[in-house]
Amino acid sequence: MLKRCERYIYELIFTTAWEQRELNSVAENVGTGRSAFMSGVIDSPETPYAVLGSTSVIGYDSAFDHYGDFILTARVGANAGNLYRYTGKVKISDNTVYIQGRNLDFLFCLLEKFDLKSLSFGTGQPLIKASELKSLALYYPCEEEQARIGTFFRTLDTAVTLNQRKLDGLKKLKAGYLQQMFPQTGERVPRVRFAGVTGEWVERKLGEVAEFLKGNGYSKSDLTAVGTPIILYGRLYTNYETVIEKVNTFASMKDKSIISHGGEVIIPSSGETAEDISRASVVSMPGVILGGDLNIIKPNSVISSVFLAFTISNGEQRRELSKRVQGKSVVHINNTDLKDVILQLPTLSEQTAISNFFRNVDKQIAAQTQKLEQMRRLKAAYLQKMFV
Repeated sequence: MLKRCERYIYELIFTTAWEQRELNSVAENVGTGRSAFMSGVIDSPETPYAVLGSTSVIGYDSAFDHYGDFILTARVGANAGNLYRYTGKVKISDNTVYIQGRNLDFLFCLLEKFDLKSLSFGTGQPLIKASELKSLALYYPCEEEQARIGTFFRTLDTAVTLNQRKLDGLKKLKAGYLQQMFPQTGERVPRVRFAGVTGEWVERKLGEVAEFLKGNGYSKSDLTAVGTPIILYGRLYTNYETVIEKVNTFASMKDKSIISHGGEVIIPSSGETAEDISRASVVSMPGVILGGDLNIIKPNSVISSVFLAFTISNGEQRRELSKRVQGKSVVHINNTDLKDVILQLPTLSEQTAISNFFRNVDKQIAAQTQKLEQMRRLKAAYLQKMFV
């Protein structure tokens, strides 16, 4: 798909200068929807058609507001300036601005690069006026070049959408297997097991199968461009998967720094919600500084580090961990709370098989995420290079 996109680039050989024109002179129709909306129930016999802009429509008749292809943006609120494509018969609310015309794929990308949010004003409820959108002066090439550029970006957008669906599918697959491969509440065996594996899982307190440490105090202000790799608790929410194999933040070593040996399981000791800190990651490599606000668990030989991280982060064990969290605006959990968490453990060989399975799924998710981000960066770069 991307190679096809790149071929379009080399075929785009035009010499005519782009001209500055108002959107109203290029688009066939720029306006605000007509239907009035209020809260209610959609998909009722009284609203047997697509409704854009709210949850239901009042004061409507059987006629549609518009037909055909549209570019749409919310006129009021947090979504004002976000762009959407739509094709078909539709009722459009009076809080939505629509654009119709030729070469809509080109217009979509042009407005995407311009960033319509810059037209919004107001703080509580940002507002975009259709009248300002009509008079928006931008540069346009000839229609043939518009069509070719539009086709290129539509092809690229299709590739991005397909890869996003693939990523969503992988995440959904993982969530489904997590439900099936760990025992549910009141059960002692999972519903899906590997061939030849039998026997009930046994209950053990976490404190019976692990030792505990606390990370030493580091903050963002301690980070340096080079130095010893360091993990700060905040990055567990956004930057790391269940198994941490690469660390890209650094700091200088201190006298009482806690350094990983490899295989430690780390859990945030504070966060905004119980769900935030009811998660665990494995530090797979030695020599990493473990910063403050980290609970550090060192499992013994009866439990796999990777399995422990997966079981703490999902299902019944995660719910039990959440119940032990303390606080309101900022929540906390300590090693003393973790020691009493009840685990359900299979044999070490089954733990290893489950861990390897989910690590493989996580690697696929990470690779797909990276591919998607590369495609989005590619699109952003083309938007910068291909428009005046």
